[in-house]
Amino acid sequence: MKLKLDKALTLVALSVAGVLGTAQAAPVYEVVNIEDFDLNGTIEGTRNGYAMGINANNELVGVAQGRKKLNSSDVEGGIIDADDGVADAERITYSVNSPIVANNFSFVAGANGEAGAWIPTFESLGGTTDPALTDTDVPESINSVDTYYYDINDAGIKVGAFTAPEKKVDYTGSSTTQEFWYYRDFEQRAVVKTPGGEIELPPPYTTYVNEDKTVELGGMSLAAAINNNNQITGYASTALSSFGSDKVAACITADTGGTSLPKDICVQSNQFPNSNGSRNIQYQNRAFVWQLGEETVTEMELPLGLEPPADSKVVYSAQGLGINNEGDVAGRSHIFRDNDTKKLRLDAAYWRKNAGGQYEYHWVPVINKDVTSSIAFDINDNGILVGSYRSYILGVLRDKFFYYDTKADAASVVVPNDFSTSLTDLSSKPRDINNQGQVVGFIETEYDKDKPRPKAGFLFDINSAEFVNLNNQLTCQSKGYEQGTDGNWQRHKVEVQDGTGKTLSYETDIQIVEANSINEAGLIVGTAFVRKPVYQTDLNGIPVVGENGLPLFSLDGNGNPVTSYLPRMVVLAPAASGAEACDAVDGGTETKYERKGAAGGLLALLLLPFAWIRRRIR
Repeated sequence: MKLKLDKALTLVALSVAGVLGTAQAAPVYEVVNIEDFDLNGTIEGTRNGYAMGINANNELVGVAQGRKKLNSSDVEGGIIDADDGVADAERITYSVNSPIVANNFSFVAGANGEAGAWIPTFESLGGTTDPALTDTDVPESINSVDTYYYDINDAGIKVGAFTAPEKKVDYTGSSTTQEFWYYRDFEQRAVVKTPGGEIELPPPYTTYVNEDKTVELGGMSLAAAINNNNQITGYASTALSSFGSDKVAACITADTGGTSLPKDICVQSNQFPNSNGSRNIQYQNRAFVWQLGEETVTEMELPLGLEPPADSKVVYSAQGLGINNEGDVAGRSHIFRDNDTKKLRLDAAYWRKNAGGQYEYHWVPVINKDVTSSIAFDINDNGILVGSYRSYILGVLRDKFFYYDTKADAASVVVPNDFSTSLTDLSSKPRDINNQGQVVGFIETEYDKDKPRPKAGFLFDINSAEFVNLNNQLTCQSKGYEQGTDGNWQRHKVEVQDGTGKTLSYETDIQIVEANSINEAGLIVGTAFVRKPVYQTDLNGIPVVGENGLPLFSLDGNGNPVTSYLPRMVVLAPAASGAEACDAVDGGTETKYERKGAAGGLLALLLLPFAWIRRRIR
């Protein structure tokens, strides 16, 4: 069946390429948030940065992740810049026995930003404070609220999600050293940030009620996208799962018996993920549209792709992930394929209003029955939807990018070829499509079957059927090169002083690993990896500092610093007329490095209904 699937997909892709005609030259891009051959790509005090959405006014929103363990103030004399080397972010675990420490922070940037062009600037949600102001010796300065931005419309209204702040109750257990238990009122809440303030979008279901017992669970909701008519799509909890209900009931029984954890702490512990990543308390989730008015917000639940059996204990979900200016929503929903209750699948979908103004569910057909699942990420004003499906290709589960014309008669799913004249087994996912038919996302770039595959941001033009690796469309300066006295391009060398007093050097490198959003002018934002040397660390993950007050770098067998890649926000603008894509080839021996992180890290958080879980220091 796998060979049949591969053949079918290739025929579809080739037929589309033939209709669309010969590919045109893709635009050349330059990275516009470079500073001294480095990316200005996250806010102070954090390790990683991700740009998530951009509007027509060249304003973007993003998420910074990972509080750094070492800042300049932590070293005697304050002469170390933690960005000179890669140190681990704080290790996070989940426990009602430890204070809650946030690990995710929302930020903004723009071509005309108040702090300067494309400077990531912290923006508070839910009362959280700037991580740059955190002092571990002052507990009041430590954030407990995780915040996320995912989209921004042309009016500058932003949407995302945040967690409730930490609460604590007196500890009554057997430990002689613990003073409090810790919990939150909710784990994830959709939020809108307007010039006038914040508007929470609570889910319909937040409270467990059973006879005379009531428990505030908080539920969950998330705002994933907003259009220029202030319509927001996302998803929210509408009921508690059967298994989750049993767990809450058990917490009530234990609490009244006085033999176990207090009710709120017991409930909180069941909302944490276990070693398998699953959670005891799960919700029924549905796709939603919220209409933001001048004084009110109207909530609309979108229909599920199936009618759950009356006695079913299964968790059924639907998610809205993209919305166009007509109010059409793209996402995914559970469905019984072919109306067969034995074929429960989570498939790509879109919702569109009928003549009566009510949203109707529409299934996006799969290429054939071997597709295990699919998802739609966005839809443009022309009704072109982009998504990906999952299926076995050459014996391995892969994700493949597709697009679908929701307004065409007898439309079929189109699977473009990527870097070859035929379909490959490189996994690919789109993230955004503009009204020009330009699609951005990320794709694997190597064919290794046994190792994690590196990824690159891609640009696909529906009109020309051209699919390009964005790294191949960058100017030389945007890749970390500089022009030597001989006129040839060479990688810029960074010199750093080690804790032993030696001066070490490494070559700059900037690689686009995911493209998350593209506006109508073709400006693209996403994530790039930048090369940094690696610190030596002790058993607690704290960088080892030499007698001169500088950190010791990890060295390879030749005494050169080992380097690694950090994810940072990246902004790509079409280059000036006449600019050429870089064709420089590296010479000599490459500095050793290790790839860390992966494209789509924040994408995973966006897709999982219960992914925004509290972060705790171990």
